Amino acid sequence: MLPSSIQISGEPLSGAEVRDICRGLRDNAVRLLSLRGCRLCDRDFGRICRALAGATSLAQLNLNLGVVSSPSRIKQLAEALRTNRSIQSLFLHGSPLTDAGLALLNPALALHPALVALDLGDCMLGDEAINLICGLLPPDGAKSGDHVAGMLAVAVASSRTLEVLDLEGTGLTNQSAQTLLDMVENYPTALRSLVLAENSISPELQQQICDLLSEGEEEEEVAGGSGDTQDRERGREPAAHQRGNSSWMCPSDPSSQMVLMTSGLGDSLLAETEM
Repeated sequence: MLPSSIQISGEPLSGAEVRDICRGLRDNAVRLLSLRGCRLCDRDFGRICRALAGATSLAQLNLNLGVVSSPSRIKQLAEALRTNRSIQSLFLHGSPLTDAGLALLNPALALHPALVALDLGDCMLGDEAINLICGLLPPDGAKSGDHVAGMLAVAVASSRTLEVLDLEGTGLTNQSAQTLLDMVENYPTALRSLVLAENSISPELQQQICDLLSEGEEEEEVAGGSGDTQDRERGREPAAHQRGNSSWMCPSDPSSQMVLMTSGLGDSLLAETEM
């Protein structure tokens, strides 16, 4: 049986539903698990975490909008992620992690070298959390000095897999944005999308970062060969900013929400980060 998806949004989970979810994870029958905004007791959350620890088919886990709602749940999720090695996309948007919670998750997330998408928007993080996020990027937690800028430079230069980083509403300032701009400008990176909406960052800095990411996409298109040229000659419009199996759109107004669609993990996965 091919792995399937379980998607439940904004509902209280019954004991029977939790048992079915756990059975599917243990049987490696679930590729996508989305419990966005669902309500469940701490005991059931722990049961799900124990089941996903051993799951080998799970590629995308969506716990957006407050499912990970306490320090104890953060610890349970961290324990599960230390064992699970299959997750490629993790969405925790709208979870009250704080810097302390991210510190608990950081070592476990570092065990996932194939992590493609990480959503930490509206997780009550600030500039200090940049140091923790950098720990997710370089292999073996490599660091370079004590300054954020140096850490980010090493992180981006080392990471060959991270393509989507959502830092929406995390309290970042122009100082952090300048560091992000420097790393995108000076180091080759696999990043396709960097979401900085709802932060105290000037539109000019956001646009500069957006332009640099866009330039990287265009350069790869040119290096891709004659396929796009043949499409144009036949009068067909090629996919905008195509890179692998994904595309992204950068808004003309940097303060507006970025529209992001990814399909690199397969058609069975969610097409966009659920907000």
